[in-house]
Amino acid sequence: MTRSIAEQNTEELGGTASILARQRRDHAELERLMERYESGDGPEEERRRVLRDIVQLTFTHAFAEETVLWPALRRIAPDGEELTARVESEHQQINDLVTELERTGPGDPRHDELATRAFALIRQDIRDEEDLLLPRLQESLDRSALRRLGSAWETVRRTAPTHPHPVVPRRPPGNAVLGVPLSAVDRARDLLPAGTRLPSGRTLAVAAAAVCLCVAWLLARVLRARR
Repeated sequence: MTRSIAEQNTEELGGTASILARQRRDHAELERLMERYESGDGPEEERRRVLRDIVQLTFTHAFAEETVLWPALRRIAPDGEELTARVESEHQQINDLVTELERTGPGDPRHDELATRAFALIRQDIRDEEDLLLPRLQESLDRSALRRLGSAWETVRRTAPTHPHPVVPRRPPGNAVLGVPLSAVDRARDLLPAGTRLPSGRTLAVAAAAVCLCVAWLLARVLRARR
């Protein structure tokens, strides 16, 4: 049985470009940011920025997993369906909690409680991925394949939505269809000051769907005009 990727060095994981090493770096950064937020150090504005960084990293990371990694695991592992369903459920719970968290301000008594619950789920998700899912990829793929998967995952992560959207499907093609317009909306809102409240995930999903329909309508008009 392959060891947890938390117990291996970078060379054992397939090098710095391997999906395993990339995942572990993100996990370590998330842990660092959560500990910084939990310490309570610094002014409130700084804590809001740290929380925003946690949210952005959590959701770009998870979206890329759901789009690239977990479909690959379902293809190559007999128990891939069971394993990925487990983390997809965790991702959905994190989506729901952070959506509620983004609706509260720092003065709301529920704010820190929601953050604590979300951090606990994020840490559980990290453990499940490092102990169960990622070792299965390591068992089935050679170093070259792990690097290719890492490159594909990184490409998606860099253009993924940066906030929770609970109504968006956890699997392709549904998440991929909404991912581009949602990412555009999210990244525009990320330019606002830290702590600015966002619309609900349902509102953003509807907006993204409207954008998709507009694009489809324009493409249809262009195709008809060319006939």
